[in-house]
Amino acid sequence: MTLEFRILGPLEVSDETGHVALGGPKQRGLLAILILEAGRVVPTDQLIDQLWGEEAPRTATASLQNSVGRLRRALGADILETRAPGYVLGVDPDQIDARRFERALADARRLPAEERRDRLQAALDLWRGPALAEFAFDDFAQAESRRLEELRLVVVGERIDADLELGRHGEVIGELEALSRDHPLRETFCMQLMLALYRAGRQAESLEVYQDARARFIDELGIEPGPELKRLQSEILRHEAGLAISDEPAPTDEEGEIVKAILGGRVVPVIGLDGAGDLAAHLASAFDVPDGRPVDLARVSQYVATMQGSGPLYDELHSRFEAAVEPGPLHRFLARLPAMLRERGAPHQLIVTTNYDLALERAFENAGEELDIVAYVAAGPHRGRFWHRSPGDPPRPIDVPNTYATELDLERRTILLKLHGAVDPLPEREWESFVITEDDYIDYLGHSELAAVVPVSLAARLRRSHFLFLGYEMADWNLRLILNRIWGERPVGYRSWAVQRAPSPLARAFWRRFDVSALDVDPQSYVELLERRLEAA
Repeated sequence: MTLEFRILGPLEVSDETGHVALGGPKQRGLLAILILEAGRVVPTDQLIDQLWGEEAPRTATASLQNSVGRLRRALGADILETRAPGYVLGVDPDQIDARRFERALADARRLPAEERRDRLQAALDLWRGPALAEFAFDDFAQAESRRLEELRLVVVGERIDADLELGRHGEVIGELEALSRDHPLRETFCMQLMLALYRAGRQAESLEVYQDARARFIDELGIEPGPELKRLQSEILRHEAGLAISDEPAPTDEEGEIVKAILGGRVVPVIGLDGAGDLAAHLASAFDVPDGRPVDLARVSQYVATMQGSGPLYDELHSRFEAAVEPGPLHRFLARLPAMLRERGAPHQLIVTTNYDLALERAFENAGEELDIVAYVAAGPHRGRFWHRSPGDPPRPIDVPNTYATELDLERRTILLKLHGAVDPLPEREWESFVITEDDYIDYLGHSELAAVVPVSLAARLRRSHFLFLGYEMADWNLRLILNRIWGERPVGYRSWAVQRAPSPLARAFWRRFDVSALDVDPQSYVELLERRLEAA
């Protein structure tokens, strides 16, 4: 029995026989939360807080367990698993309509206009109403419903772009007029309407649209429209030739370039700390950090280390990171790569991460793949150096990086370079350390550049590789620290890519400084696309 979960509208679950009965509001709310976190363990405390809020009754835990039991009977015990410290909905992303919607957008952007238009329209057809409609007033759903609605408008805009590229301007004018009324400050729809009217021989109406939009911007926001809208008005006034026929260049096959580089053993994936804000909030709550301090991970950790010592901080981090080992789609993708690379005679990958947890290690273990781990030491007698753990062996310090080459061989197996330290799963916890407090980062910067302390073979690979940044945000100042450690002031020698959903103009400008191409795609959807391309290569 294959279940399909729908949140692009009212919550629905169905199988081959029809709709599955889901019970009352609390049970439906529980399922909605688990769908949003599908594949990840959701702690019991978080579920109670999101379902009942601050006024949770004493019977909340029992009520939650009863709801879980009823959902198991409806969905199947293998779908909803108990896994400390909570529960996980173990479903494939393709079983959730919202994930299929996002993947369709990622796939469509690399297709010719006709196929792109059809793929985007098929994605829009998944919608049955507002996302998570029945949970509009529940805190847990609001951020995701807003994100999905914004993404829906992006898809509508891109589908209309494809229509205009195909010369279907007359067919979209009515739709664009309605969209411009519903979203009067969204310049994309205004520009598309102006272009469609102009191509339909209605130049005066096209310029009227601009004047109306300009008046709205001035009256409601006190600002002029953006430069692109102004530029389009000027081009229409001048009857510029490029307006009549779409002269968009063919989409660049970014995935083809990345796949070729992966198969050549020249791509270094870089993954960052997932949920830094959630971790900061957890530490702030666990250690009663005063509300006046900003909830920033480095600052909260610094407060805890200063007031209570690094021991309690490390104990809490150890518990958190050792428990949070459920691999996600990105981890599983990276763990499946070694088998693909071996089949093609390609070397293994060097993976760089600022995560501390064991999720990637668990993904490799589940895939039956061995992994060399090299991690930074932030405290103790080996501070400022790295340690290396090969499969089945205890960690050992890398005292002389310039001679540490034969021990790490990408022809033999994948190497995971943990730049900010790592949790130590061994009982002694001798090698556990984290670059996490403000003092840690200050000390980290004080050491010489990374190439002087990382093993020589890895330093050489870092200098001679393409980089694939997955999910980093411009706001993550840790990223700038990493780039400084890897590249210093040198320009990037190989073309690199940053996969980030809806990068801001600031983020794009930041990536350009490092000659990195920003790809506006959800990282999870993008690695699924890369995997399909790799399998077909």
